[in-house]
Amino acid sequence: MADGRRDGFEEDRVWTGGCLCGGVRYALDTRPEPISFCHCAQCRRQHSHVGAYTGLPRAALRLLSQDTLSWYASSDRARRGFCVRCGAGLFWEALDRAPADGGPRITVTAGSLDDATGLWVERHIFVDHKGGYYDIGDDGVERRASTGEVVA
Repeated sequence: MADGRRDGFEEDRVWTGGCLCGGVRYALDTRPEPISFCHCAQCRRQHSHVGAYTGLPRAALRLLSQDTLSWYASSDRARRGFCVRCGAGLFWEALDRAPADGGPRITVTAGSLDDATGLWVERHIFVDHKGGYYDIGDDGVERRASTGEVVA
């Protein structure tokens, strides 16, 4: 691919990751999507700042070790997977599980990937809910409000 952000991309690569203590390990059998920075209040609380997520079909996620994995229903529409030992946030999953454009999906925290080479940030989301203690710099990345609308 011509875009330098995609350097290091390998078509048949298996992506791996896990939590800080190693109690949760996973493999992704497909290339994850570009990264979204989420500025919603829940992500800021869970990650102590913004959340960085990459999405994929739920069927492409294989849990290799899940002894310390727990799920928290953070709202009536989503749950978050995290390690109960080290506290690392790992997954965000919609509870409706069946989007109109395909099967169930899940998002994985970009920071939990062992090697994110070949991924890039595509958008900021929930920018209308960002914390008052920071500004989103002029990074040239698309910005979306909680409504999904692209904002300047």
